[in-house]
Amino acid sequence: MGYFVTGGTGFIGRHLVAALAERGKPVYVLVRAGSRARFERLVRDCGARGELLVPVEGDLGRPLLGVSDPAGLRGKISHFLHLGALYDLGAGVAELERANVSGTRSALDFAHEVQAGCFHLVSSIASAGLYPGTFTETMFEEARGLDHPYFRTKHESEALVRTSCRIPWRIYRPGMVVGHSRTGEMDKIDGPYYVFKLIQKLRDAVPRWVPLIGFEGGHINLVPVDFVAAAIAHLAHVPGQDGRCFHLTDPRDRRLGEVHNIFARAAHAPTMTLRLEAGALEALDSLGKAARERLQPLRRLGAQLLRELAIPGSLIELLSYPTRFDCTQAQRLLGEAGIHVPPLEDYAWRLWDYWERHLDPDLFKARNLQQAVRGKRVLITGGSSGIGRATALKLAAAGARVLIVARDPQKLEAVRAAIAECGGATSVYPCDITDDDSCARLMARLLAEHGGVDILINNAGRSIRRAIEHTYDRFHDYERVMRLNYFAAVRMTLGVLPGMAERGAGQVINISSIGVLSNAARFAAYNASKAALEAFTRCAAAEYSERGVRFSVVNLPLVRTPMVEPTRIYRQFNLIPPERAADMVCDAIIERPQRLATRLGTLAQLVEVFAPRLGTAIMSESFRIFPDSEAAAAAAGSDAIATPEMLAFGSLMHGIHW
Repeated sequence: MGYFVTGGTGFIGRHLVAALAERGKPVYVLVRAGSRARFERLVRDCGARGELLVPVEGDLGRPLLGVSDPAGLRGKISHFLHLGALYDLGAGVAELERANVSGTRSALDFAHEVQAGCFHLVSSIASAGLYPGTFTETMFEEARGLDHPYFRTKHESEALVRTSCRIPWRIYRPGMVVGHSRTGEMDKIDGPYYVFKLIQKLRDAVPRWVPLIGFEGGHINLVPVDFVAAAIAHLAHVPGQDGRCFHLTDPRDRRLGEVHNIFARAAHAPTMTLRLEAGALEALDSLGKAARERLQPLRRLGAQLLRELAIPGSLIELLSYPTRFDCTQAQRLLGEAGIHVPPLEDYAWRLWDYWERHLDPDLFKARNLQQAVRGKRVLITGGSSGIGRATALKLAAAGARVLIVARDPQKLEAVRAAIAECGGATSVYPCDITDDDSCARLMARLLAEHGGVDILINNAGRSIRRAIEHTYDRFHDYERVMRLNYFAAVRMTLGVLPGMAERGAGQVINISSIGVLSNAARFAAYNASKAALEAFTRCAAAEYSERGVRFSVVNLPLVRTPMVEPTRIYRQFNLIPPERAADMVCDAIIERPQRLATRLGTLAQLVEVFAPRLGTAIMSESFRIFPDSEAAAAAAGSDAIATPEMLAFGSLMHGIHW
C-alpha cells in the first residue's frame, strides 16, 4: 500500500512527496505531460528514495484525472493526498472553478475508483472567507465573505469532500505558505513577497534610521513550506483523526504592520515606528471604496499606483483581513511529534535573502532591457561622449536601433565605430539642436529614414558652476544653459510626440540633476534650466498618460564627464562613472518611473519638503566651504586643492553638486 499525490510537483507538493518517500512506501505522483521535467527533478531531490516515486500521467482537469488505467491502482493506495489546485487570488473565475472545484470532484471520483483508504484534502485558510473573528478547526458553515472567487472555490472544494466523499477523509488548512525556514527557498513571488520590492525601494530611497508612519493592518498568518509538509505527513498517519480538519497555522497572531517590520529589519530597511490601528485603515478603505464607486479617475489612479509597485489589486482586499485561526487540535498532535512553527523572526532573513538572490525582478534587468528596447528606435541627444555615449553602447548591445545626435561629426563617428565593434548598429546625426532650422531638418530626416522615434533621451546639456554674485553682468550664462537644457529638449520632445501619440506608445526620458532636488549653490543657472525641464515633463506626463506615452526624469548625481572637467577640484572626489549613469538611464527605460533618483537625491527632496531651512543651511555651509572655480572667480588656483573639510563633506553627501 502506498500514496497517491496530486499537485506533487508543485511547491508544497514536492516537499510533501519527499517527506512521504521517507516512510519507505511507493508514492504515485500525478504528472501532466508538461511537468515531466519537474517530476525528474523531484526524483533527484529525493536521492536514494527517489526510486519510490512513480509517475502517473494525467490531468487534474479531466474526468478521473485523465488516468488511462485507474483500475491498475485499485487496492494499492492507502492515502490519497489532493494538493492539486490553483492558489492565485488574481486568477479568473472559470480558472479557479475548473482547478479548485472540478479538480476536487475529479480527484474524489478517482479516489473512489481506486478504493483509497483515506482522502486527504489540502485546502486553505481562504475557505473561512472573511470571517470576523477567530475561526476554529471545527467551523466550516460559519464562513463569511466568500464573494471573492478564490475564497468561494476553496470553500466549495471542502464542501465536496465533506458531503460527497465515501471513504474516510481529513482536511488541512495551511496559512499563507512562504519559503523554506532553513533555506529560504521559494518558487515564485506570491503573498508577502509582493511587498518585498516596496521594502527594497524604501531601503534604497530612505536611510534605515528614518522613522516611518504606517498602518497596523489586518491579521496575516505565515507558515514555512517545510512545516506544512512535515505537519501533513505526520497528521495523515495519526490514528483516530478521520473526519477532522486541521489548521496548519502559526499560533501567534500577527498583524500586517508587525510582519512588514520583521521583513524590513531583515532587509536593513526603515521600519514603521508608528503604526495606526486597523480601524483607521478600515475607515480609509471605506472612504476609498465610496469614492471609487463615484469617481472613475480614482480607480485609474489606484490601478496605476499598484502597477508601479507590481502589487496585484486583489491583495488590497486583504489589508484589513479580519480572521484569526485557532489551531489547538493540530498543535497538540504536532507538538507530541516535536513539530512546531518556527518564529518568523528566526527565518525572515532567509526568505529575504533567497528572494533577493533568486526572485528579485532586478536580477533579470539585462534580459528586461533587451525586451524593452530590442528593435526600438532610441534617439539620444548629446550621444557623442560621456553619459550619452555610455548609454548608446548599452542600448545598442541590447538590440536597440540607436540614433545619436551631437554637434561634433568626428566624435559621432567614433561612437558609431565603437558600437560596430560590439556587433551593434547605429545612425549618427551631426546637428546643433539649439538651432531651430537645424532641428527641423533633423526631425524631417528621422521621420523619413526611420518612420519616427520610440524612445527619446534628452541627454544633451550644459552646466555652469558660478556663484550668482559673479553673474551680475553675465545674463547670457542663463540664456545659453536655458537654450540647450530646456528649449532644445522641449523642441526635440515636440518633434517626436505626434508620432508617439498616434501609435499610442513611447517614452521620453529627460536627464536632470540631483542639484534640482538639493538646490545646490553655485548652480543657479543650471538648476533653473533643469527645473524648467522637469516642470514641462510633469505637465506632459499628465496630458499624455492616457495616450500611452510615458515621461521620466532621471536625477543624476555628479558624473565624471567632460562637462565637469573645468572644475579641477572635482578630480579629487569620487564621482560616478558614465557607465553607472547609463545604468540609471536603462533602469528608467525598464521601469518607466516618473522620477528616478539616488537615495541621497530622494533624501534631499524629503528635506526640501519637511525641513527646507535645514536644506538651505546645508547648502549655505557647502557654499562657504567650497571655492569658486578658477574661471568663475578669476582667481588662479582657487579650486585646485581640496581641504580635509571639503573631502569630508563630499564623502558624506556623495554625488551632490558643490
